[in-house]
Amino acid sequence: MSAKLPNPIDAYVGSRVRTRRLMLGMSQERLAEQIGVTFQQVQKYEKGTNRIGASRLQAIAGVLAIPVAFFFQQDSSQPLNTDGLGMINGLEDLSEFLTSKEGLSLNKAFMKINDPSIRQSVLTLVKSLANASEPLAGHVSRAGDAPVGLHS
Repeated sequence: MSAKLPNPIDAYVGSRVRTRRLMLGMSQERLAEQIGVTFQQVQKYEKGTNRIGASRLQAIAGVLAIPVAFFFQQDSSQPLNTDGLGMINGLEDLSEFLTSKEGLSLNKAFMKINDPSIRQSVLTLVKSLANASEPLAGHVSRAGDAPVGLHS
């Protein structure tokens, strides 16, 4: 019998808790202490394994100094849309990125950009860099091949 997968909404809300907690440099233990649960319970909330009740979510929002709506927003203008959240692996990838040092720094810097056209330019640049870093289609690397630019 396989373990039950977390509900995608619970996992998303939990990932938002984790993201905000890490943005503040707060440990799971400290958050747990302030909301009256164990750090293991905070882990379960952040993974979406356990649902967060309304009063507990309000308490978490207070400790993290954000409105409850933060946990349900995908960006500053739209409420949570469940389209695309059905694949829990994609959500885990997003959570992993947002809680990495680079992802957190990139997110903080990006959120400081107020001009929508500049944000779009940054997005276009990042997509271009990502495409440029993909291996060339049809190029097969063989053992013994010298890296490009190092042929003698």
